[in-house]
Amino acid sequence: MKRFSRKVCVLTVVTFTLVLAMQTGAAAPVLPNPILIFLGSESVELSGKKVIRYRFDVSNKSEYPAELFAPAPELPPCGSNTNSSRTWVDVYDQSGKRLNGFCALGKPENLEKIWFALEESAVPPSWIYIELNDRKTGTKYKSNLAETTF
Repeated sequence: MKRFSRKVCVLTVVTFTLVLAMQTGAAAPVLPNPILIFLGSESVELSGKKVIRYRFDVSNKSEYPAELFAPAPELPPCGSNTNSSRTWVDVYDQSGKRLNGFCALGKPENLEKIWFALEESAVPPSWIYIELNDRKTGTKYKSNLAETTF
């Protein structure tokens, strides 16, 4: 009986250590939610259509580590891009409709290049937000609601 208890104790300690090690390896960093700000809109031509592009920046982008945006070939590809970023960025209107996505930003500084486009005649949503999806840890960072006009 004494020997059985000792085996159970050792097994428990080993299991606990393994679980702790696995959690530590993929733990999500403690990062702030993105602060999204509207930069302006511009008339552009995309795929032969005249559209209005609404441009945004993440004012606290310097608080995100570069490894979040490094190529992640070990994760599922973005279409044919097998070197897409570890973190993808999706743009949503205030009701949760996806407007655009970015899967290869490359570095935190590129968070100043977030945008979505609508046909010139379309009324833009009043508010939008973004989500940063860290695909390695499964963590999502959701921004504030940002206006689409000044």
